[in-house]
Amino acid sequence: MSAPEAPDDAGAGRSVPPTDPPGSPLPAAQAESDAPAVGGANGRPTRRRDRHGRGMRGPIAVRGPLAPGGVPIARSRAERFDEFVLDAVEELERRFATELDGVEFAVEDVPDPRRDHGLVDIPLGAVLASSERDEPARIVVYRRPIELRAVGMSELSELVHDVVVEQVADLLGLGPADVDPDYGEE
Repeated sequence: MSAPEAPDDAGAGRSVPPTDPPGSPLPAAQAESDAPAVGGANGRPTRRRDRHGRGMRGPIAVRGPLAPGGVPIARSRAERFDEFVLDAVEELERRFATELDGVEFAVEDVPDPRRDHGLVDIPLGAVLASSERDEPARIVVYRRPIELRAVGMSELSELVHDVVVEQVADLLGLGPADVDPDYGEE
């Protein structure tokens, strides 16, 4: 016995997807048209996107075999910020090796609210002069206030450089343009 056939009008209004041709790498619906690939049940294209601005998620975003330590995606924002500070400090230490010999450079997330900065605005950096002979002077760069003011990575790098130059100039009693001739330029 064979299965009964459906009447011709039973499938009216519905289209039947074509079957895949043998040996075809793409499904038949994609092979016949140049339309973008459709994914979900609603027929929207499947694209990965960062909906809430929190960066990539999933196995490729964490350190491991897909993202080893040297790959830029494996570095955190704090690590990238530290690299910008180190780049600025290395450049200035080449010019002012003797003056910056005993100076410590540090990165803190936010300024200490208990410390009097003498400013109305939130500081981007600070020079902490040594109070004792054995204690070296410290230049502190505050990560979060700087990150909030920068739009992209290149602007963040420039802003970090300018803040480090300003703090070194303050420590040495010079103007920022005397410390770095390129200060303030884009």
